[in-house]
Amino acid sequence: MTGQDLPRIATEVPGPRSRALAERLAAVECAEVTWQGPPAPLFWKRGLGANLVDVDGNRFVDLCAGFGAAALGYAHPALVAALSAQAGELQHAMGDVFPAEVKVQLLETLARVLPHGLGSAILSSSGSDAVESALKTALVATGKPGVIAFEGAYHGLGFGSLDATWRDDFRRPFLARLAGQTRFVPWGDADAARRAARAGDVGAILFEPIQGRGGLVFPPRGFLAELRAIADECGVLLVADEVYTGLGRTGRWLACEHEGVIPDVVALGKALGGGFPISACVGRAEVMRRWPASQGEALHTSTHLGNPLGCAAALAVLETFERESLVTRADEVGARWQALLGKRIGGNARVRELRGRGLLVALEFDDAAFARAAAGRLLRAGWVVLGEGPENRVLALTPPLTIAERLLEAAAEELAEALK
Repeated sequence: MTGQDLPRIATEVPGPRSRALAERLAAVECAEVTWQGPPAPLFWKRGLGANLVDVDGNRFVDLCAGFGAAALGYAHPALVAALSAQAGELQHAMGDVFPAEVKVQLLETLARVLPHGLGSAILSSSGSDAVESALKTALVATGKPGVIAFEGAYHGLGFGSLDATWRDDFRRPFLARLAGQTRFVPWGDADAARRAARAGDVGAILFEPIQGRGGLVFPPRGFLAELRAIADECGVLLVADEVYTGLGRTGRWLACEHEGVIPDVVALGKALGGGFPISACVGRAEVMRRWPASQGEALHTSTHLGNPLGCAAALAVLETFERESLVTRADEVGARWQALLGKRIGGNARVRELRGRGLLVALEFDDAAFARAAAGRLLRAGWVVLGEGPENRVLALTPPLTIAERLLEAAAEELAEALK
C-alpha cells in the first residue's frame, strides 16, 4: 500500500470483524456515543496517506480526512518521526509551570505563519476548548459577556461553546446549564448583526468563515468584511472559529484571508495536530495582553496544556505545510477538482449546488434520503464521505491536503456513478 491507492473491497461493508467489534463496543461504551446502525460502524486498523484499512482488510480512500483533522493524511513520515522522537525524549510537561522547549518552538511558528499580528496564544486539546478560550478572552478584554453568533453555527459542546452553538438537538438537553449570553442572528445578515452588536453588553462577534456542521454554508460576498467593520464600529472583538476551515483547508492559512479580514482572535484545531489532539486560541498581542499576568496560577489552564507530544505534532504539521507548499497546493488542486466535479456531476438534477474553496467542497442535494443513500453507496465502494448540515443533505468532501490528484479524479468518476 503506497497511501495513494484506489479502494479494494474484499468483504461486505461493514465486514464480520467490524460487526463483532461493534457488539463488543456496545457492551462497554455509553450508547449515546457511537452510532450502532444499521449499518454497524466500520473499525479502522491502519492508515497510510489517503488510505484507510478496516479490520476486515478492506481498503478505502478517505475523502473527509477524519473530520478534516488528518490534513497530512495518515502516517505522514514527518509526523511519525516527530511523535516518535518526542515520545522517546519527553511525553509530558507541566505546561503552565515548567513547559517543554517544543512549546516555545510551536508558538513561534504559529506566530510566523498566521497573518498580521495573530501571535499570542493559549494552547488546549480540542476545537471546543479553543473556542472556550476565545470566549473567555473576549470577556476579559471587554468586560462584556454578550456574544453574537449565527443561525446554523457550530462551535463545540463545552458549556461556553455550546451556548454559541445553534443546533437545538445539541442544546436542548443542557439548557438549564447554559449561560444564555448568546444572541443568534441570521447567517449573512449584516444589518441584524449590527443591531445586535450595538447592545451595551456585547463583547464578541463569533463566526465561522464557512459554516461547517451547518452544511458547509458560505457567507455572502463581503459579509466577513462587514463583520470586521461592525466589530470596529461597536468596540467588540471579532472572533473567528477556524477550527474547521483554518490551516490550509481553503487554500489560505485562514479562510478569513479570502476577504482580507483579520480577526482579533482565532480558534484553531483539527488540522493543527494532523490527527493528534491539540488546539490553539491565537489573538493579537494587544488583545491577549488584557489577560492578567500569571501570579503562579493561570486563570485558564489544564494538565495537558502545551503537551510536548501535541506541540511536536503541530510543529511537524506546520513545517510540512511550508516545506511541501500544501496551502498553495490546496488552492490549486481544489480549483481543478471542483472544475472536474462540475463537469461530471454538475448537470445532475439531484445536485442542488456544488460549492467549495480549496479542498473544502460541498455537494448539496435536493433530498436528504438521496444524500444518505449516495454516501452509503460510496462507502460500500471504498470512498469515505460524510453528511453535513441539519438534514445531512450535504456531502462534505475535505480530503487530506496531500491526496494524489489521480485519486480525486477517480473520486469524481465514482461520485458520478453513485448519483445515477
